[in-house]
Amino acid sequence: MSSFATPTPLEWREAAQKALKERPIESLLHLDADQLVTRPLYAGATGVQPVFAPRPSDAEGRAWDLRTQVEGDDAEAVNAAVLTDLQEGAASVLLSGGVLADVATLDRALQGVALELAPVALDAGFAGVEAADALAAVAKGSPRAMLRFHLDPISAFAEAGGSPRGIDDELSAAAKAAVRHAGVYPDASLFLASGRVAHEAGGSAAQELAFAASSAVAYVKAAVEAGLSVEAALKGVVIGLSVDQEYFDALAKVRAMRLIWANLSRAFGVETQAIIEARSSRRMLSARDPWPNLLRLTAAGFGGAVGGADVVVLDGFTRATGRPDAFARRQARNTQLVLMEEANLGRVDDPAAGSWYLDARTHDLALAGWTEFQTIEAEGGVIEALKGGVIQPRIARARAVREAALKNGAAQIIGVTKYVDADVRSAPVEAGGEPAVTVTRVCEPLTPIRFAAAFEEAAQ
Repeated sequence: MSSFATPTPLEWREAAQKALKERPIESLLHLDADQLVTRPLYAGATGVQPVFAPRPSDAEGRAWDLRTQVEGDDAEAVNAAVLTDLQEGAASVLLSGGVLADVATLDRALQGVALELAPVALDAGFAGVEAADALAAVAKGSPRAMLRFHLDPISAFAEAGGSPRGIDDELSAAAKAAVRHAGVYPDASLFLASGRVAHEAGGSAAQELAFAASSAVAYVKAAVEAGLSVEAALKGVVIGLSVDQEYFDALAKVRAMRLIWANLSRAFGVETQAIIEARSSRRMLSARDPWPNLLRLTAAGFGGAVGGADVVVLDGFTRATGRPDAFARRQARNTQLVLMEEANLGRVDDPAAGSWYLDARTHDLALAGWTEFQTIEAEGGVIEALKGGVIQPRIARARAVREAALKNGAAQIIGVTKYVDADVRSAPVEAGGEPAVTVTRVCEPLTPIRFAAAFEEAAQ
């Protein structure tokens, strides 16, 4: 039985140089928005340290929590959608929209949902405290109710550039609500420390990791000041990250967050495991031709699953043009079911472990994210850094790097800048949108973008 010879790094380099002809081998190096280098070859000789960063949770025998996103203003319509998704394979629900307005409406929207079995998460922005109070009332004091309050005024503040009342008051109110509900619902999570607002504004992977970490520190400190123990505060935080079509970076980012969280929790004197909710990126979506978004969302789901996210939320493929309808939600749900039950992505605890490239990328992102986090903390923490206008220019520079790569052809958006379909088919969306919130502007907002938008507008 013959075997293939294993080339040495020198032999590989000589073969690569021959294939490149006139181009230098350094042309294979890639520099990203974080100024991190991706090499063409990784091996034991490059000094890569192994990483093992599996998800700690077991979602009732399933590898991860398949969370569906349902939004709406009509309680009965939302209830029908929630029950359908749970019956057809989703394990939990992320709710947003007008149904969070009061207890009676939310109660109707959750009729027939066993809160002890199906976690319900909220996406309420500045109305987070009121929505959390409503969800707590709907649960009727059941100590086993798996409520995910997802209080996150920092992200809302960053995106709006201000808040209805002072952000310090918003943070204090969220912390007091967390303390109030933690005693009644021991299985609940309290805060969502998310870096998604940085990502959606065009930020780099390290900037997203740092924003999430600094938000987590702010929430833990506020909760402790309001009366929670450090351990309860840490365990009450869920980390929110975005995953996009660049699945290697997406999964390395999730793994890097576990390394960063380990440092954070040790700094607080209590070692806890990170709970990570990965949501699909909206900045990667196309509007003119929404159908390629199905491929992007599949890649994003792959990245979240293989990276070891505890929860994966895939948006509807029509999000760029409006609120996803039942068909789009079904596609998002079934994409995850295929990844979980047919592709069996969760059968290995940490499938990326042992890959020289992915371990190196994880280390690089963790170090870059931690460095950026330390910078934010030295600037007074995430809120003061936003108020001082020092985070926004750094994210703008990262966004410009990506925009330049798309403009000069170094990067492509399938269906938008390459392989453009001249005769596209539209897809239906539901009526509705996010209500406008009046805020007092105190800093430059981190406004969400879509990289495809400029090219779609130019093509009209």
